[in-house]
This record gives sequence, structure tokens and C-alpha cells, in this order.
Amino acid sequence: MRFRGLDLNLLVALDVLLRLCNVSLAADKLHLSQSATSGALGRLRLYFEDELLVPSGRKMTLTPRARELVPAVQNALMLVDRTILQRPDFSPQEAERTIRFIASDYMMIAGLAEPLHIIQKQAPNILFAQQSPRGEPSTPLEQGNVEFLAMPSIYLSHDHPSHELFTDDHVVVAWEDNDAVRDGIDMDTFLALRHVTVIFDRMPSYEAWILQHFGNHRIMDVVVDSFATVPFLIVGTKRIAVMHKRAASIYQKMMPLRILPPPCPIPPLTVSLQWHRNNEDDPCEGWVRGRIIQHFQNQQV
Repeated sequence: MRFRGLDLNLLVALDVLLRLCNVSLAADKLHLSQSATSGALGRLRLYFEDELLVPSGRKMTLTPRARELVPAVQNALMLVDRTILQRPDFSPQEAERTIRFIASDYMMIAGLAEPLHIIQKQAPNILFAQQSPRGEPSTPLEQGNVEFLAMPSIYLSHDHPSHELFTDDHVVVAWEDNDAVRDGIDMDTFLALRHVTVIFDRMPSYEAWILQHFGNHRIMDVVVDSFATVPFLIVGTKRIAVMHKRAASIYQKMMPLRILPPPCPIPPLTVSLQWHRNNEDDPCEGWVRGRIIQHFQNQQV
């Protein structure tokens, strides 16, 4: 089918080619031969009167015109999916869908685990898939590769709607039998003890604030990129760690941990849920979004 001279079947190929910048990888994604994919690229070049993909060393890069097309093509395909391909009626019991989140292990354990458990009782065929934050979190959302971002509000895009879920304080966590903090923890003890710290790849955590204020005065004994591993590196040692209070409280129920107020105020963490502006009216996403938001609103009552 053609629309104003463009074979609309080529839009899907264009979207994949612009995202992958590789004809061979695009062919695999499209389930086409490499020659067929090259032919599609040739027709797209002819239509747009632009090379779209050009060699740059051993790779291919987007032309300025191609970069302009990326968000437009993605938005067009998402709009078709939402308004034409999906059924207008929505029944949680009958819904079959994969809902993808970008969220840290902290957010899954201390934030989303409970509401997702409740949602899946009502919609048993909805699959939830979590991806850890990497690089710029809004990029997968823009590309339609995830439905939601569930993360600190400071990392969210200003181009898409969001809703604040909760605010969490920071605490110091130590082994229950750590005599050094039996009577609490002052600043001298905080700086003298060895720390377990969480630092993400190219994405700051609360550690950025702590490093800014204490620099090299702390002794960093173990550095990890997962909140879930921190308690296991505390128990049985003299180490301490700064953690989010919601997560620390969950682990304290399962492990011999002591939770202490930090020796100085640390700014609280505000966590929000974000979704693509084009999916505002998606019935399934709207239902899931509403249940998550309602869950945290009920906790505040």
C-alpha cells in the first residue's frame, strides 16, 4: 500500500534500519534476507532523496535527515499500534501483553514487587519484564523499547508525562553484632568504618551526593552495581552502607541488620513512574499505570 508515493510497508524497515544502523542486523530483526533489506534501504533512499545511512569507518551512521526521521517514524508506528492495531476494549483477565520497565533492583524489591503481584492476580496473562538502568534512560522509552521508567525523578525526561510514586529516606545499615555502632553512629565513626557502596555504570546513585560531601574521607571497601548485594556484604563484618530505608527495612526482616539514622541529613529520594506521551490513552498501559499509582496512594493514606 502506498501513501503519497511511499510504500507503507517500508516504514517498519525504516524504523529498524534507523535504530540499528546495520543492514545485516536489521535483516535479522525483520526476518528478511540481507539483499531484501538492502533493497528496502535503496527504495527508502530514493523516496527521501537522501542516503539515510552512510559508511563511517567500519560502521554506518545516520545522515542529518535520518536523525530527523527517527522520532517521527517511531511515533507514527506507536500511534498506529495504539489506535488501530490494538483492540479498543480492555479486559484485565483476557489481556495478553508484555509490559517492560526500566527499574533498578531497589525499585523492583522496595517499590514494584507488591503492586505487580496484585496486578497479576487481576491480569494473569500480563508479563512484566525489568531492565536495569543503563546510559540515558529516556532513550529506550523514546524508541518504544519499554513502556515505563520507574526511577528517581531527577533522571526522567521532560518530554513525557510522569507521576510521583513515593519518597524514601536514606539510612545507615550495619550488621546487628557490629559493636562499633551499638550506640548509634556519629560522623567520626561513619568515616572510620569501611563502606559498601553502590555505583552504576555512567549513572549516578545517591553515592554522587555522598562523594561530593565526603570525597576520599570515607574508606570504600567494596563497590557494587546492585543494591541487592549490599546486605550480604554487611552481615558478619564491620562494614556499613548507606541504603534506602524501604529496602533496608525489607532486608532487616530476613537478615541480622541494624538500621541507623545517618550522622548528617542526606536528601531524600523521590521516585516516579514515566510513560511515553503517545501511550497516554493505551488501555492496557493506562490500567497498569493506574493500579501502580493507586497502590502508592493507598500507602500514604
